[in-house]
Amino acid sequence: MSYRSASTAHSVPRVDDSGTLELTGPTLRVRIPRAGDAGALFALARDPEVTRWFSWGPYERIDEARAYLGRLPGQRARGEQLDLVVEDPRTGPIGISGLSEFAPRDRRATIGTWLGRERWGTGANREVKALMCHLAFDVLGLQRLTGYANVEHARSQRALEGIGFRREGTLRAYHRHAGRALDVAVFSLLCADWDAGPLRAVSVQVAGAPPPAFVTLTDDLSD
Repeated sequence: MSYRSASTAHSVPRVDDSGTLELTGPTLRVRIPRAGDAGALFALARDPEVTRWFSWGPYERIDEARAYLGRLPGQRARGEQLDLVVEDPRTGPIGISGLSEFAPRDRRATIGTWLGRERWGTGANREVKALMCHLAFDVLGLQRLTGYANVEHARSQRALEGIGFRREGTLRAYHRHAGRALDVAVFSLLCADWDAGPLRAVSVQVAGAPPPAFVTLTDDLSD
């Protein structure tokens, strides 16, 4: 039995939940969130345009950001959600990217990302997706990532397709927002797609290890 690690699919990484997991790309990194990130996340997510398509927000009080951060350790411990802060080493946090809806037996999860408006159209989303796909496929040993976008959110759909995700269809009345049931476009990226696509070529360095609940046994999963 073996685990996927940052450097090879056949080595065994140190596994703990000490908050040390960090993936670094050419200009950005993703890491375990800290309580001190509340102020930056509040400033970013108080913008109504940032949260326009979400089931939450915009933030009105910093306590909302603190409450979100306070929920994350329990979600990690239960293997429910692995949200990471997206950080520019020069300026600090610029958003969040995470994996959720884990199905260990089927080796799949759902990916989601939000960034502050000043980073839209800068290539930041592409680099973040490269980091998170490396985490999902090379570190955790997943085989599929699902991505969702509101059917009216053309920019988000183009962004997913531009990095290799394939549109699979529409989920009707799938997402509730502001009291409305909205249709959602569903996209997928398989490990094989990623391995042959543009995100695989992005340089990624991994430090630390994933929390125990997210370590996937790549050789002995039952079918």
